[in-house]
Amino acid sequence: MANRISLNGTSYHGAGAIQEIVNEIKGHGFKKAFVASDPDLVKFGVTAKVTDLLEEAGIPFSLYSDIKPNPTIENVQHGVKAFRESEADCIVAIGGGSSMDTSKAIGIIITNPEFEDVRSLEGVAPTKNPCVPIIAVPTTAGTAAEVTINYVITDVEKERKFVCVDPHDMPIVAVVDPDMMSSMPKGLTAATGMDALTHAIEGYTTKAAWEMTDMFHLEAIRLISKNLRGAVNNTKEGREGMALGQYIAGMGFSNVGLGIDHSMAHTLSAHYDTPHGMACAQLLPISMEFNRDYTGERYREIARAMGVQGVDDMTQEEYRDAAIAAVKKLSKDVGIPEKNERIREEDLDQLASDALNDACYPGNPREATKEQVIDMFRQLM
Repeated sequence: MANRISLNGTSYHGAGAIQEIVNEIKGHGFKKAFVASDPDLVKFGVTAKVTDLLEEAGIPFSLYSDIKPNPTIENVQHGVKAFRESEADCIVAIGGGSSMDTSKAIGIIITNPEFEDVRSLEGVAPTKNPCVPIIAVPTTAGTAAEVTINYVITDVEKERKFVCVDPHDMPIVAVVDPDMMSSMPKGLTAATGMDALTHAIEGYTTKAAWEMTDMFHLEAIRLISKNLRGAVNNTKEGREGMALGQYIAGMGFSNVGLGIDHSMAHTLSAHYDTPHGMACAQLLPISMEFNRDYTGERYREIARAMGVQGVDDMTQEEYRDAAIAAVKKLSKDVGIPEKNERIREEDLDQLASDALNDACYPGNPREATKEQVIDMFRQLM
C-alpha cells in the first residue's frame, strides 16, 4: 500500500510572514479576497493586521465574520451565500480552527455545489474539484488546520460534530506568523497547545503511522514540550516554537489520522460546547493510559521527546508511566483543569456511541467497547 503525503504548495514561517500575503495574492493573479475571520479577532484588531496590508496594496476584499467557535452547518451556508455575493476569487482565512474550517467548507461547496447541504461532506466525500484557493493565516498554535486536509463542522440539530477529510480542501498557502498569535490569552494558548500535543501523540501512535510521519510527530512533541510553557507566558521564543511545532504536527497527523482522544473530544464539544483544545487536553492522559499496551516502544520515544531522562534504562512499564506522567505535568503546568463538570451521567451512553462513530476513532491503536469509552468519560467527571 502506498503512503500519501499532502502538504501546502507554499508555507511561510516566522515573525512578519504576513507581509507575503500580498505577494501571493498578486502572484496568483487573484482580483478580490474573501476575508473570513471570527468576530473577536475583528473586534480586537488582529484581523486588521492583514486587511490593512490588503488596503495598502489596493487589493479589494470582503470581510465575513459570522463564524462561531464550533462552526455550524448554518455558519457554512451563510458563508457560501456571502462568498457568492462578494464575487471574490480567493479566501484569506484568519483565525483558529473555526475560521479555517468554515473557510474550507465554504470553498469546497462553491466549487462542488452538489454538497450544499453540508452534511454530505462528512467522512471522505467524493468531491471532484479543488476548493476556492485559500491562504490560511493561523492566530492560534494548535489546530494546524492551515496544513491539514481535515475540517470539523457541528450539526446543532443532531448535537454532534462531523469530520470531513478531503485533499481538495488543502489551503494553497499557509502563513504561520507567531506575531499573529501574540494576543492569545493564557487559557487559549494552553488549550490549543495541548491540542497540538494531542495531534502529535495520537498521530505517532495511530494505526497508519509510518517513518515520514513519525519524523514529524516526534519533532512536534519535542518542540511543543519545550515551548508551550513559554508561549503561555507570552515569551517570543515560546510563541515561535509553538507556531512551528503545531504546524509540524499537522504535517503528520493530516496524513495518517488520529484516535480515540479526538473522537471523544468532538462529542464533548458537540454536546456541551466544550472548547476543543480543552477537551483534547483533559482526555490525553486518559486515552494514553487506555492505549499503553498497544503501542510497542513508542511511549519510550514520546517520553524522550518530552525531555524525560534515562528512558533507555527503563523497563517498558516505566517508560510508559514516564510518558503519561510528562503529559500530566505539562498539562498541569499550563493550567488545564483535570475535570469537566459539564458531563452528565445520563448522557454517557450517547457520548460513547457518538465517539465510536466519529471519523477519528478507526485510527486508534486499540479497539474500544462502549463500556470502556463510558469509563473514560467517567474519569473526567
